[in-house]
Amino acid sequence: MDKFIYLDNAATTRVLPEVAEAMMPFFTEHYGNASTIYKLGAASKEAMTGARTQIAQLLGAKTEEIYFTAGGSESDNWALKATAEAYAGKGRHIITSKIEHHAILHTCEWLEKHGFEVTYLDVDENGQVRLEDLKAAIRPDTILISIMFANNEIGTIEPIREIGEIAHEKGILFHTDAVQAFGQVPINVDEMHIDMLSASGHKLHGPKGIGVLYIRKGVKIRSFVHGGAQERKRRAGTENIPGIVGLGKAVEIAGRTMEERTAYERELRDYLIDRVLTEIPHSRLNGHRSERLPNNANFCFRFIEGESMLIMLDMAGVCGSSGSACTSGSLDPSHVLLAIGLPHEIAHGSLRLTLSEETTKEDIDYTVDNLKRIIENLRSMSPLYEDFVKKNQ
Repeated sequence: MDKFIYLDNAATTRVLPEVAEAMMPFFTEHYGNASTIYKLGAASKEAMTGARTQIAQLLGAKTEEIYFTAGGSESDNWALKATAEAYAGKGRHIITSKIEHHAILHTCEWLEKHGFEVTYLDVDENGQVRLEDLKAAIRPDTILISIMFANNEIGTIEPIREIGEIAHEKGILFHTDAVQAFGQVPINVDEMHIDMLSASGHKLHGPKGIGVLYIRKGVKIRSFVHGGAQERKRRAGTENIPGIVGLGKAVEIAGRTMEERTAYERELRDYLIDRVLTEIPHSRLNGHRSERLPNNANFCFRFIEGESMLIMLDMAGVCGSSGSACTSGSLDPSHVLLAIGLPHEIAHGSLRLTLSEETTKEDIDYTVDNLKRIIENLRSMSPLYEDFVKKNQ
């Protein structure tokens, strides 16, 4: 059998067998519409309420503050666009960062075309927002701060609690895109003063096509998808009950296993980082060394193109990424790597490897051994590397 090692869990994860098993009856037996009043529909509604409760418990939220969406991108769009609409009378200024997911950045661009002003905060060399920059950016007409919990490319975790405190003190709504952090790090929306939070099922071994927007009670944002009265009249459309059940089960498992699972991932991640930085010359780690997601390792290798490296890794049976899955078809360097100060020529040689609890030390050793071989081969064909070697002999 050919070798296969999956190290792109930030892009998507394998649905756990327990999750698929929990979902299956809602395709074939309990298939009723949750909006109906007969027993078949009531079973769907009861299952949906159970999943909503599981998600609320992981976030320290109330059950009625959890709204189901089609995924993280919809949740981000809803949070930003609906807030802008609802609070336009108070102000038309929004603050975000330069390293957000494109679901945030492109939504902000859309809002700018519709009369809103957006401040895009710089980040430091580790990818963290500077709190003094955030404070300086706040204006009397600022209505929303949206900063991601953890970066999807370089894994850096932002100072969310401090950002929430600043927003709370100023009476500004605070939204965080927690798609990568949900189920990977502890989150308490009350302690962190989070007013809205986006999450997605397929990042924590749940199904694709199902997401969550947490909306704190009292936040007066309106519907984003119009139609029926589902989700307490805030999000129209027949609920994806199998997806919701699967998400609920995945969340239950993630919460129960988080401490042990992430400790294992962190140990394996650090082993991977140490091997790469020690054994591959002209390599660098991107993102904060310690304040990063437990399963994320992001590197840049000088004198090579990331696309060629990914193709050769794939030929060796290893799945990795050059950054966000949503931009993997682009030949432009990562906006995140440029934002932390890397020049284009170095940013082009990036590799993101994201682990799971199913990853083994043997997987890491195989990956690093092949990565060393691949980078050596690519550099042997690089005129830039040849010139560099001659100049440094």
